[in-house]
Amino acid sequence: MSFQTSGAKRRVYMDYSAASPVDERVLAAMMPFFSDKFGNPSSLHNAGREPRKALEDARTKVGALLNAKRKEEIIFTSNGTEASNIGIKGVAMRMKGEGMHVVTSAIEHISVLNIMKYLEKNGFEVTYIPPTVDGFVNLEKLEKAVRKDTALVSIMYANNEIGTLQPIDEIGKLLEEKDVFFHVDAVAAAGKVSIDVQRSRIDLLSVSSNDLYGPKGAGALYVRDGTRVEAVNQGGGQERGLRSGSEDIPAIVGFGAAADIARNEMAQQSERLKELRDKLITGMLDGIDDSFLNGHPTKRLPNNANFRFRYVEGESMLLNLDMAGISVSSSSPCTSKSLLPSHVLLACEIPTEEAQSAVQFTLGKANTAEDIDYVLGVFPGIIKKLRAMSPFSPANLAEMRSTAGHREKEDHHHSEE
Repeated sequence: MSFQTSGAKRRVYMDYSAASPVDERVLAAMMPFFSDKFGNPSSLHNAGREPRKALEDARTKVGALLNAKRKEEIIFTSNGTEASNIGIKGVAMRMKGEGMHVVTSAIEHISVLNIMKYLEKNGFEVTYIPPTVDGFVNLEKLEKAVRKDTALVSIMYANNEIGTLQPIDEIGKLLEEKDVFFHVDAVAAAGKVSIDVQRSRIDLLSVSSNDLYGPKGAGALYVRDGTRVEAVNQGGGQERGLRSGSEDIPAIVGFGAAADIARNEMAQQSERLKELRDKLITGMLDGIDDSFLNGHPTKRLPNNANFRFRYVEGESMLLNLDMAGISVSSSSPCTSKSLLPSHVLLACEIPTEEAQSAVQFTLGKANTAEDIDYVLGVFPGIIKKLRAMSPFSPANLAEMRSTAGHREKEDHHHSEE
């Protein structure tokens, strides 16, 4: 996404994992439901009928994106975080009398990890599976972690930071054989890679509207028929009693439109983004010494490129990139205010000083090859400048060691005197 602004020759937006613009076609579908078609879908009179029909049409469209068997398996929420809360807590609480053990990975989104902390405070035992250096969940370790009292396993479809795609089909088959409920956080993956909840044997799956170029404030939880979920909140009984409260019809209509567009255009768009991603990866690794790609080189989201650079610090790179008109992220936007390095990279056993130098590029519909060229033209100079200033550059480290050695000799000489 490119646009002119004062202070920079060009602006390039490559932080689509944080926020995406609403597609114009989505906005057009939403507009009538803010004013002309404002009725409550629970109302029995005429004003509620069209919103009710629009609600169910949107449910069908989101279900089609995931290949749900029935539209009733889609529960609308306010975002992906709420969907995961309803799914994970709902199954865990319903299964409380049968199993108090839950399994997840150490690289889940912070929203899921915080749900796990909540469960631990409420008597559950949680096992965290460590990933490989590329960010894969080890299937053997996962299988060993599942016990007779395991109520649920939650594994993300694709990592939101490093982009690695998990072996979801294999995990689903394994858990079906063990008769354990399977929750998937698919917020980062939906609309970018094909998701089939039936093929993957998924019981619960969380998605978000804004990651599909839909409006913020809308999400959904897929709940496979027969999956027992206890309501986390109580209210008027909307959304099968799992998400009570009057539905946000404009946002839900937008979500449905975005899901429909994504289903029809995903293959072509993902292939285009993959080409741009690979051009960025090749140019970055070839053009900058001591640069590394985080995550798997090919089994990753088509729009994700996450790098780390030795001898520089992530926040300084972000500030310099922003001054050059380039918008990117250093980690998950939900944790970017923290000064701590990415928990995902640390779990992948990336050294702390390198984890602090991570920069995440997530591409979107508006990005072009010219955007990639601009980034590759600007970024090497930024790295060179920051490394010259860094106390941790090879030259400065050698000087620091030399100075320390000289002082040690002087101290030894004075001690002998």
